[in-house]
Amino acid sequence: MAGKVVLTGDRPTGSLHLGHLVGSLKSRVELQSSHNQYIMIADVQAFTDYFENTQKIMDSILEVTADYIAAGIDPEMTTIFIQSQIPALTELTVYYMNLVSISRLERNPTVKAEIAQKDLGKSVAVGFLCYPVSQAADITAFKAELVPVGEDQLPMIELSNEIVRKFNRLYNTSCLKESQAYLSKVGRLVGIDGKAKASKSLNNAIFLKDSPTTIKEKVNSMFTDPNHISASDPGKIEGNVVFTYLDAFYTNKEEVASLKVRYAKGGLGDMVLKSLLNEILQQEIKPIREKRESLSKKVLLEICSEGTKKAKSVAQATLAEVKEAMGVFFFDEKF
Repeated sequence: MAGKVVLTGDRPTGSLHLGHLVGSLKSRVELQSSHNQYIMIADVQAFTDYFENTQKIMDSILEVTADYIAAGIDPEMTTIFIQSQIPALTELTVYYMNLVSISRLERNPTVKAEIAQKDLGKSVAVGFLCYPVSQAADITAFKAELVPVGEDQLPMIELSNEIVRKFNRLYNTSCLKESQAYLSKVGRLVGIDGKAKASKSLNNAIFLKDSPTTIKEKVNSMFTDPNHISASDPGKIEGNVVFTYLDAFYTNKEEVASLKVRYAKGGLGDMVLKSLLNEILQQEIKPIREKRESLSKKVLLEICSEGTKKAKSVAQATLAEVKEAMGVFFFDEKF
């Protein structure tokens, strides 16, 4: 595949939802036709939060793979692989750890925010603190030129590039390549409760595998405007989850704008909007769900196996270059 190398991925902590669909999956489908795209199922990174429940991670790997294929990711065009099955990534991480100080990791805004959010304090595990180094190993192993991320992940790209520059300078090489962030076109989708981003762990999302009944129930439970008691009352647009989802999924933008005007003035009920949104989301999810249900475990395993074999070869080649630059060889012809 010609084009720039793209590396992206997800932590397998459950099935994917509509936030993933608009935030990353659709752009990956577009990128795969013009780029050399790798998608990593980041189980090693997921262990930093779920090390006491590794079975949840293992059970989710094929779930996430099914979501990928159902959403339009083509394994003939995109390499899907499992992070833990690429030993070179772990070895690169160990080498890179010597290039980063603890204080530098502790200053990482993304890590600081996640430590505070999870209330980890001084109990933060070393693996969690160092996962940006692991991400640098992932990015550089495939010599990714573009890494699709949200703005909150920009510090990760910055740290990866710092490691690249320091390594290349220290060992007088150019074997590692810097990468650029490919910012998502769509911001993070808010959860149906309106309190936080749509999240697997918070169970405030509509999943790609949800049944028609479940989708309708979740849409009807969406947060709107608590002061919009009757249809004749003026309603608030900002913070209204129904409008957030209409903005994200309804292609008729002129009608969305008209609905907002009517709602703000008064004369438009919440259930009318929710009925419209339910119809739109049913149409969006139905083909994904049906495709997902048609995928056998055998097919999904084959996809992961073939992709991982290819990814392992690429990562191993980069590791060999890194060790060559460092002079780390012993039982081979260079000794």
